[in-house]
Amino acid sequence: MDILDLINFTLLLVFIPTFFFVSITPGMCMTLSLSMGMTIGLKKTLFMMFGELIGVGLVATCSVIGVATIMLKYPTVFFVLKYLGGAYLIYLGIMMWLSKGKMALNLKKSNEFNISKKSLAMQGFITAIANPKGWAFFISLLPPFIDKKLPMLSQLPILILMILVIEFLCLNIYATGGVTLRKLLKDSSNVRMINKIAGTLMIFIGVWLALS
Repeated sequence: MDILDLINFTLLLVFIPTFFFVSITPGMCMTLSLSMGMTIGLKKTLFMMFGELIGVGLVATCSVIGVATIMLKYPTVFFVLKYLGGAYLIYLGIMMWLSKGKMALNLKKSNEFNISKKSLAMQGFITAIANPKGWAFFISLLPPFIDKKLPMLSQLPILILMILVIEFLCLNIYATGGVTLRKLLKDSSNVRMINKIAGTLMIFIGVWLALS
């Protein structure tokens, strides 16, 4: 089968810059990536990105097939997720601000890393799926880029792949920015300042998630 029979390339060419602009705009996941890039570095932040991408892929898929509409009718699901997730992020932020906990840069051994890969992935996943606005956004964004004349099963994997690639690129841009800021501050031996900035960002994300 010709690939032209699987996807509307005109719509795809419009979709790519549209989603990139939306994705690169500061949001909870991007801010989380920036904060983690500052404290644990780009390589370890990749585990958070992995969980976040799974969450984004799940939300996007559910939005296209209509499950998201049902999910939004049962806010209790999001109520539990966003408050538990928000509270945990706020807790992490406070500990980082105080230069304590597993994610804070150690004042003596700044490369020390205690938080598990699974915990990082779970943070990214929960942040991606716990925001009702994220579900509503995908419900409104994706349908216009689905060509009703073509099979859904051929279009959806391509659109989801594009979403994940763009999202991963943007997460890396933010994490790299965090790493750069970390290096600038470490040059002045201000490790505490790194923890305070990253912790403040984490608290902000937690509050944002809880109030969304």
